[in-house]
Amino acid sequence: MREAYRSPPRKSCLENEIPAQVERVLHAIVIMRGHRVILDSDLAVLYGVETRRLDEQVRRNLSRFLPDFAFQLTPEEFGSLTSQIATSNVRRRRGGRRKRPYAFTEHGAVMAASVLSSPKAVEMSILVVRAFVMELADETDFEGIPVT
Repeated sequence: MREAYRSPPRKSCLENEIPAQVERVLHAIVIMRGHRVILDSDLAVLYGVETRRLDEQVRRNLSRFLPDFAFQLTPEEFGSLTSQIATSNVRRRRGGRRKRPYAFTEHGAVMAASVLSSPKAVEMSILVVRAFVMELADETDFEGIPVT
């Protein structure tokens, strides 16, 4: 008797989009103060909110953001960051960022999604966690020892 042939299961549209979205998150991860972080402006784009709204919710819920979850950049870090990217002249009021950004670790990004309480933020926080895990996996070998 012949066995029935089963074609491999098709990936849904969402499954095909996940790697591209995770890749986008991976590009947003930077290392600051020895931590892998995502800046508030990048996280706001991922969560579909304005940066000022994200920062507002962080300030309103500071007790939820422990120092290892999120931190605000120092003036020196902010100056270094703005010299590395193209920004407009803030002194002449031509736009640009006037306040120091927040940096979120993996746990801080998840906490930010919870205080925003938007469906997109919750959905994207899963991708952010996956990206952080992939980033960590790239830096360790199979035995869990950091690659030097």
